Amino acid sequence: MNFLIPARTKTFKHEGHKGSQRRSFFSFSFVTACPRTLGVVSFVVISFLASCAPPQIAQGDITVSITADGAAQPVKIAAGSTVQEALTEAGLALGSLDRVDPPAYTVLSDGASIRVVRVREEFETRQEIIPFEHMQMRNESLPVGDTRLLQAGANGLKEITIRRVYEDGVEISSAAIQETVLAAATPEIIMVGVQAPFAPVAIPGKLAYLAAGNAWLMEGSTSNRRPLAATGDLDGRIFVLSPDGEWLMFTRKSAKPADEEINTLWIVSTTERTPALIPLKISNVVHFADWAPGKSTTIVWSTADPQTAPPGWSANNDLYQARFVTSGGTTKPIKLVDTNYGGQYGWWGTSFFWAPDGSRLAYSRPDGIGFVDLEAGALIPLLDVTPLNTHSDWAWVPGLAWGADSATLYVVTHAAGEGLVSAEESPNFDLTAVSLVNNANVRLASGTGMFAFPSVSRLRRNGDEDAYTMAYMEAVFPAQSATSNYRLVVMDRDGSNRRTLFPAEGLPGLEVQTPLWSPAPGAGGSDLIAVMYQGNLWLVDSATGAAQQVTGDGLITRMDWK
Repeated sequence: MNFLIPARTKTFKHEGHKGSQRRSFFSFSFVTACPRTLGVVSFVVISFLASCAPPQIAQGDITVSITADGAAQPVKIAAGSTVQEALTEAGLALGSLDRVDPPAYTVLSDGASIRVVRVREEFETRQEIIPFEHMQMRNESLPVGDTRLLQAGANGLKEITIRRVYEDGVEISSAAIQETVLAAATPEIIMVGVQAPFAPVAIPGKLAYLAAGNAWLMEGSTSNRRPLAATGDLDGRIFVLSPDGEWLMFTRKSAKPADEEINTLWIVSTTERTPALIPLKISNVVHFADWAPGKSTTIVWSTADPQTAPPGWSANNDLYQARFVTSGGTTKPIKLVDTNYGGQYGWWGTSFFWAPDGSRLAYSRPDGIGFVDLEAGALIPLLDVTPLNTHSDWAWVPGLAWGADSATLYVVTHAAGEGLVSAEESPNFDLTAVSLVNNANVRLASGTGMFAFPSVSRLRRNGDEDAYTMAYMEAVFPAQSATSNYRLVVMDRDGSNRRTLFPAEGLPGLEVQTPLWSPAPGAGGSDLIAVMYQGNLWLVDSATGAAQQVTGDGLITRMDWK
């Protein structure tokens, strides 16, 4: 029988290379063998082949230690097992919060230790008192040093939910995860007398003013004043009396974050001695809210969307109308104008102005003025105005006022620049009259400044014709009117008889504002003009220019007179 068997050869010397090399190798030869010899050969071959195979690792068991629930136990598992498999072998289950060290996917070696940490959480709810704040309100109706309790304070109540975490029965953390105000605290408000030596002035109608976030009312005399809203959170964006003077509409800062809600709209009665504040359930009113002429309970307003980037809102330039309900809220709002882009710099917003007779509603926005078609919900342009590039996060809106006869519009226009100054960066502004009878535009005053804010008196008879007077603000430094102070100027409706009334030459100018005319003549027979000067209320006689300071706390920021 032939069989192939290895045979070792002798070492040989290989020639032809540098030096010599010794080689050893196996060769195979066929041999003939008997069965007995074959068995021996087979054994030799099998043994040889077995010696050439890779080594085999024998599988065995390892022992690890698991510490859990206060006790340690050894566990025998197969080599190559993971922590999770060891826990399963030991019959230990993990809760949703439990931790294990090392992690469950770790492959274990002999003698390894595993620690199971039992974690649980508990929730506790408790109530806490919210202490009320102590507020002081300065009142010039009281003698200096005299105090009166205007509103009693009351503690509030809040509910706090606390989460406690335990590891192996030991508390490791405790934190409040939720607070719910069950009852808001009511601040204690004490009226402190700061009576100043200002002679009382008789005034017609009702004069409302905003001081330190609170609404006040003067009626009949400047010495007769009382608070209408003493919450300290009026933001002054909207502050307007109804045409009959019986209601005041205003905005309050929102309790929500500014990027969720800017403010809320409210009204309060001016006839009740202890009036309640009525929420209208309307929010985010920045530029416009007013009373519809001839409708004592109807209001119109425009909205904006709050945002984190300056100026803090993006105007919708829309318009809504509804009737308010004295118990709170309004009837279902009617949309008069849809949300629109508002022209150039429309993100700032559009302002609206009712004609005195209620026949038309005008609008003013950074690139022009016009009218609102309330039937079609459309804007009808009347006069294009070159927008001002402020290079900032605010936009200039032309000041606008109706003539008392509802036949003329007075508007601040952006005049052309000089030299190389572009039209949008020109510092020049004029006061222009736009006749709605013959469509004529007449420049009444030049270099007024961007915040001239015209305002007209009541309509009165002058011989055989109706007449009225116009007041406006004139910048002390017209070329820097964005930051300049202003002076009060009056003139006839056609621009004649122009006079600077207040303040006197050499004194600091007025802050930016719209002057207010009295709804009827004052005690001297002349119409009065109310202005804010250095944070105080002054009354100026439009005929003589005589001025009287009537407040002294320096906190007034808004006013209205009806």
